[in-house]
Amino acid sequence: MAGSEVVIVSHPHSDHFDPLARRLLPKAVPLFCQPCDREEIEGEGFTDVRPVQDSARFQGVSLHRVPGRHGTGGDGNDLRLHPAGSIRRFAPRVVITHSSGAVWGGGELIVMDAAQTLEVCRAAPRSTVIAVHMEALDHGTVSRRELRARADEAGIPPDRLAIPADGEEIRI
Repeated sequence: MAGSEVVIVSHPHSDHFDPLARRLLPKAVPLFCQPCDREEIEGEGFTDVRPVQDSARFQGVSLHRVPGRHGTGGDGNDLRLHPAGSIRRFAPRVVITHSSGAVWGGGELIVMDAAQTLEVCRAAPRSTVIAVHMEALDHGTVSRRELRARADEAGIPPDRLAIPADGEEIRI
């Protein structure tokens, strides 16, 4: 963590920005976040907090903030359709997915499962997809091993769908 060049915090839940990261990250590291999370993150002592309204750039990398939410319930919107639209719009070289298939409450899927992650891979045939947020939650239903097996069955190789181990560094 001490060698981190930049940090992107999707939202400050402890499974996305845990207490250890909050303590060990250098307080001057450039940290991109949602505008509504700026005050909380600055309250942790971070001094280079960069809220992303619409888009931002860092060392040649473009960040685009797009609407999203956990899960597919509630108002009937299906989050599975959203990434494909964003992929067509931005044609990213790298797509990062939360792919643990976590469920909450009455069994509502709150992050992508294996099938949805493979849909993203198919929607982004020129992108590298990096599946994260795996095996870190007690309510996750998809293991790294299961996702790799499903990807192999679908003909999606590891260089197209990376599934890093905890602490593994992927250079982009």
